[in-house]
Amino acid sequence: MAAEIARAAALLRAGELVAFPTETVYGLGANAADATAVAKIFAAKGRPADHPLIVHLPSAAHLPRWAREAPAEAERLAAAFWPGPLTLILKRQANVPDAVTGGQDTVGLRVPDHPLALALLAVFDGGVAAPSANRFGRISPTTAAHVREEFGDRAPLVLDGGPCPVGIESTILDLSSGAPRLLRPGAISAADIARVLGRTPAIAAPHADAPRASGMLAAHYAPRTPLQQVSSDGLLFALRDALVAGERVAVLAPTAQAISHDLVIWKQAPAEPAGFARALYASLRELDALGCARILVQQPPSSEAWLAINDRLRRAAAGSGADDET
Repeated sequence: MAAEIARAAALLRAGELVAFPTETVYGLGANAADATAVAKIFAAKGRPADHPLIVHLPSAAHLPRWAREAPAEAERLAAAFWPGPLTLILKRQANVPDAVTGGQDTVGLRVPDHPLALALLAVFDGGVAAPSANRFGRISPTTAAHVREEFGDRAPLVLDGGPCPVGIESTILDLSSGAPRLLRPGAISAADIARVLGRTPAIAAPHADAPRASGMLAAHYAPRTPLQQVSSDGLLFALRDALVAGERVAVLAPTAQAISHDLVIWKQAPAEPAGFARALYASLRELDALGCARILVQQPPSSEAWLAINDRLRRAAAGSGADDET
């Protein structure tokens, strides 16, 4: 693996793309200091040019190279959660390319908690801009096989670090304008952040006056099969309606199969949040590939522990069913 990491670092230095695992999802990485290299990410993903990227760092010691202002709260959070699935939005240094920030005065930074990612970043010794390694708006990849499915022969070098242990994207916290604001929920919760800061971050409302950040569009993480969220009671009614219509449907639910029928494909999800999150994208990819008329997902609880999962499912439902690759 050391030879592969050295090759990956050399490709990054040469302005090429490399896919690599993090604890959240697989990223499609480029040298964040090279605007031409970063442009290749947007071309490969079909990503809008004004959509900012997250820069992955080898350690918190690299933070001053990218952020011109790192308040004491940022240092405390970095000490508590880095390496880990927390992205901090901070005022950027002047030399950070606009291609990374979407032309904004802020930049998203994090140190990933995956041994292969950390090894690559250490050898590269710089920042790597890396959104999820999939077509823009589609289901994020949590295995190397998912990345290859997305890009086929167009795939860059893919470092295989096995399945991602967290499985959903990082928490994004804005510290660029005073009071902390949670822009995207993730495995690190508002309560986790409050325990470090002594105050609970505000939850940014949709279209709030906040920096644009990755994964904040209303439609995202989406299968091509129409996805519908239903309550536990509503699931049986939705299945009945589908069977009456002669539709083949896929179900993702934390309960055992309730209806046995040739037109129903049932996938049981873990019943606790961490396991559900870890399996979510792989499950959606599996069900999306079946060619069903619909994917029915049993609505998880509305408690804070499920906040990030509900966020991803809501965006996945909003973007599902489209035939294009945006």
